[in-house]
Amino acid sequence: MPPTQLPALHIGFVPGVTPGKWVGRWRERNPDHPIEATEYDDDGALAAALRDGSVDIAFVRLPIDRDALSVIPLYEELAVVVVSKEHELSLLDEVPLPELDDEKLLDVQECGGPRLAVEVVASGAGVVVLPMSVARHYSRRDVVARVVPDAPTTTIAVSWIADNTTDEIEEFIGIVRGRTARSSRQPSAQQDAPKKKPAKGTQKTKQTGKDQRRKPGSTKGGPPAKGRGRRRR
Repeated sequence: MPPTQLPALHIGFVPGVTPGKWVGRWRERNPDHPIEATEYDDDGALAAALRDGSVDIAFVRLPIDRDALSVIPLYEELAVVVVSKEHELSLLDEVPLPELDDEKLLDVQECGGPRLAVEVVASGAGVVVLPMSVARHYSRRDVVARVVPDAPTTTIAVSWIADNTTDEIEEFIGIVRGRTARSSRQPSAQQDAPKKKPAKGTQKTKQTGKDQRRKPGSTKGGPPAKGRGRRRR
């Protein structure tokens, strides 16, 4: 009688996140335990999949509704402005926020998502500010991306339902956090939601990343003085 196959560990992620290295390490350590990774273009769809159990672990961009979730911030992303290749801002190395005051700044949600927003940018009908990894994900030959040095960053985090924590989820989180196959389980970041059965020896460290983000193109207390970005040589 053939052995029963273990249920797959389901990973969901937003555009720009590349979980391939972690999925690869899981397969090396657990060759008999399948794992599946699915990209979700819509943040809301990924959140719904996590809460209804379709996804066990999700790589998300903060802020999110953290109710009943364990959330570990991983890293920060720079913001970039995507402009058509013929746009004058493409001549700059960096584009400070004041340079965008007179531009038609597209709303990603109103455009139907980042992919369509970049298509609109390519037509010359506006510019859009995106996390750098998203801009790279949807890059095309007729647009360029320039760093916006004074725009707020975004935070990528890994999350899961706190009460649904399993040994498999803890092992995958350990891989993401860089623990080796021989290391003991020692979570290295504080989780926002308590586990149903807290692991022993958990170490708490300060979280990074802010949940409240200033919209690109706006500053508190009025816009800063205009100043040209560094021109490309």
